[in-house]
Amino acid sequence: MTTVFDPIDLAGARLSNRIALAPMTRSRAGEGGTVTDLTVTYYTQRASAGLIITEGVQPSAVGQGYPSTPGLHTAQQVASWRKVTDSVHAAGGRIFAQIMHAGRIGHPVLLPDGLIPVAPSPVAAPGQLYTHEGPKDFVEPHELTGDEIRATVADFATAARNAIDAGFDGVELHGANGYLIHQFLAPNTNLRTDEWGGSEQARIRFAVEVVKAVAAGIGPERTGLRISPGNPYNGIEEPAPDSLYTALVAEIEPLGLAYLHVKEVTEIRALTLALRKQFSGPFVVNVLTEGPTGPEDHKVIDDGVADLISYGALFLANPDLPARLKAGGPFNTPDTSTFFGGDAKGYTDYPALDG
Repeated sequence: MTTVFDPIDLAGARLSNRIALAPMTRSRAGEGGTVTDLTVTYYTQRASAGLIITEGVQPSAVGQGYPSTPGLHTAQQVASWRKVTDSVHAAGGRIFAQIMHAGRIGHPVLLPDGLIPVAPSPVAAPGQLYTHEGPKDFVEPHELTGDEIRATVADFATAARNAIDAGFDGVELHGANGYLIHQFLAPNTNLRTDEWGGSEQARIRFAVEVVKAVAAGIGPERTGLRISPGNPYNGIEEPAPDSLYTALVAEIEPLGLAYLHVKEVTEIRALTLALRKQFSGPFVVNVLTEGPTGPEDHKVIDDGVADLISYGALFLANPDLPARLKAGGPFNTPDTSTFFGGDAKGYTDYPALDG
């Protein structure tokens, strides 16, 4: 029987175990969206993970959704990430950059040059966003034109190439949690009637085009995709996600991607199992739990539900988590008082989000 401690091949490399560090927004970037020595320490401490997936990294200036998040769209940002990847590799780890365009989740006070957030349709997200100026209501985003959509696809591909230049082993495209790719997938945030919206096949087109462009730029074996079917986070409404996500996976399955990463949002595992059966490559699951993913949840590997499991908050509290899981503990309990709650959940490492 395969266990969470067994190695697995991914992106042409042998991972030492099947435990992944889930992507979690840290909001610790320095000037110009560069990463700091604190970031180097943070990821190096967790290099015993089979796979590290970084916090969301914006592929363009307008893709920024939260304060003090890093990018991969300037030479300075790329150079700053090289310190992280070199250190992780020296410690024996493997690391993928999560490329995240926040879309309508953002605010003009975070963006330069008078930019405003963008989205498939001019539908504002409900609620507020935490900024360094305090909470701000979400604004109505700019509706992307066809040419702007194609330019955004190119931004993802450029950021992916920048990630490889920065020494990353690959990238994960953030298609979950209500950010731009997810906004194109969901019927309440994509009201378009052109080739980018309307039917399910049109609503998956942006995700498919981004995946194809990135895979063509850096190789499919270095390209992963994260999805969260039915996730209501950030104002998303997907009342019937099954057919849309099976259609999406049908489109990307022939590409030979590094992995598919599913964040579960329902106790009913039927769709996860269906996607697992449909996708022939490595399958990563972020398990639905009432709190942080727990030390016992790696049974999804034993049961064949997943090839890898991603841990969020538990990995924050236990940087040497693989060793602690193997020893059966002891485990530090994540201190949720250090996380921003309420409307600011997406801004930090709130356990219910797990990245």
